[in-house]
Amino acid sequence: MTKLEGTSDSDDGVLGVSQAPGKAGVAGVNQSTASCGGNGVFGIGSGNGVFGVSTAATAAGGAGVVGTSDTDGDGVRGFSKSPNRSGVVGTNNDGGTGVLGQVSGANAAVAGLSSGTGPGVVGRSTQGEGVRGESSSEHGGLVGVNNGSGAGVFAISQSGVAVHGKGGVLAGRFEGDVEVTGDVRLTGADCAEDFDIAQFAFAESGTVMVLGHDGTLQPCYQPYDKRVTGVVSGAGGYKPGIVLDRQAVQADRTPIALIGKVFCKVDGDHGAIEVGDLLTTSSTPGHAMKAIDQQRAFGAVIGKALQPCAGVRGLIPILVALQ
Repeated sequence: MTKLEGTSDSDDGVLGVSQAPGKAGVAGVNQSTASCGGNGVFGIGSGNGVFGVSTAATAAGGAGVVGTSDTDGDGVRGFSKSPNRSGVVGTNNDGGTGVLGQVSGANAAVAGLSSGTGPGVVGRSTQGEGVRGESSSEHGGLVGVNNGSGAGVFAISQSGVAVHGKGGVLAGRFEGDVEVTGDVRLTGADCAEDFDIAQFAFAESGTVMVLGHDGTLQPCYQPYDKRVTGVVSGAGGYKPGIVLDRQAVQADRTPIALIGKVFCKVDGDHGAIEVGDLLTTSSTPGHAMKAIDQQRAFGAVIGKALQPCAGVRGLIPILVALQ
């Protein structure tokens, strides 16, 4: 039996006004214990079924509509039979949040469930991020899980970058195999590998390095040294494109350019260096020189000069090619 019914052809069917703090203008309570339950307030309309407005100017503000459930039911539930409309819409035109979900337990603050072929959650934005996930814990800000055979995270960009990672330690990490169907573009210039550096050895970028008796590296100090290993990567405008054998403990380890372009210290006093000249170790510590004696140079060549250097010591780009 209906307790209160309001009908109007031109105004509000039922209007409730309260000036008491914390009290509702209209309150609907259903104390049914039936398994199907009942509605505290039920609204049907060609416009809004239920419409709530709050004009509170207090610091805490007031909600237009509040739904609370002390049982296993939903606080607020919205249904729509239109394929082009939403069950629940939250709109804020004054800088606030359209929909805010808060939870203090282990469940999700906002959950989207889809039993069809559509997405569980869709986020759209014309100027900002479509979806943003933030976390202050060790868990990810955004986690994608697929319990089937599809992708956990699938990203598409029509004209930009599909996935962009930027991190304080690593921009990205993959546990498992990685398959790439297109090109892998590396902005660096050389392929380097980390080596242990001898204690007290001064190995700045561009230094020519040779193997020591204990397997560590040190700057070269004699000409035509067949122990030459490579050049310390990172000098000038060239940075390593790929670094092999990176280990968790990086103390006394330095990337050595083994293939590619790298800036190298050279000494032009041992002979004017021209573009294309083969380079070898010199008696100037950590410097390369022109390989004039071809017999002695066999097995001691570092690479080819890409710029000339005559009568001075300097830093020039070379093409590393050990031979």
